[in-house]
Amino acid sequence: MYEENKPYSYAPTVSSTTSFFPKVYGWMTAGLGLTALAALLTLSSESMLNLIFGNKMVFYGLVFGELGLVIALSAAINKIRASTATLLFLIYSALNGITFAAIFLIYTSSSIASAFFITAGTFGAMSVYGYVTKRDLTGWGSFLFMGLIGIIIASVVNIFLHSEMIHWIVSYVGVFIFVGLTAYDTQKIKMIGQAGFADGESRQKAAILGALRLYLDFINLFLMLLRVMGNRR
Repeated sequence: MYEENKPYSYAPTVSSTTSFFPKVYGWMTAGLGLTALAALLTLSSESMLNLIFGNKMVFYGLVFGELGLVIALSAAINKIRASTATLLFLIYSALNGITFAAIFLIYTSSSIASAFFITAGTFGAMSVYGYVTKRDLTGWGSFLFMGLIGIIIASVVNIFLHSEMIHWIVSYVGVFIFVGLTAYDTQKIKMIGQAGFADGESRQKAAILGALRLYLDFINLFLMLLRVMGNRR
């Protein structure tokens, strides 16, 4: 998910950070908007809710489908066309929205709104930090990745243990990990933009991959904060 893919050239003819960053954030925002729209459309349809959440096979099929899309997009970014990468990102965002409808069934609307605004503020602050800091955040990468693997394993184990202590540890540690990843990924995307691109096709693929990374940071930070501060129905 956070592997270093390089759909760009070190002999740039298309610049640069000034135009590249708005493109990354534009696609990330489009992905978040599509996720929200898909979630609302799913909530408005009782038949969709019954199909997805009334059948575990369908729900877990969507979850694994999302995971497969992320892995496929990250691994094949250098081999596929920019238009294909864009389409895969949008499909992933829509599928994520369908499964995201579950949080509206579990948590109160005020909790979701509060978690969203706190996430937006925290994400924005850490992204600005990652962009403007002179400190090299490369060393954060391996530490954050190990932490990410740790909370994934702990979350899977807790499906069977149902431990409240593990739940809270994963939630709090997860907040710190995705706060750190936001700054780390922002700086990494900035470095990619500064390197430049051989052509518009390479720039678009890099923008989509950057948007996917920041989208995942935002979504996961939101979910962790919701677990910490959310009030259940």
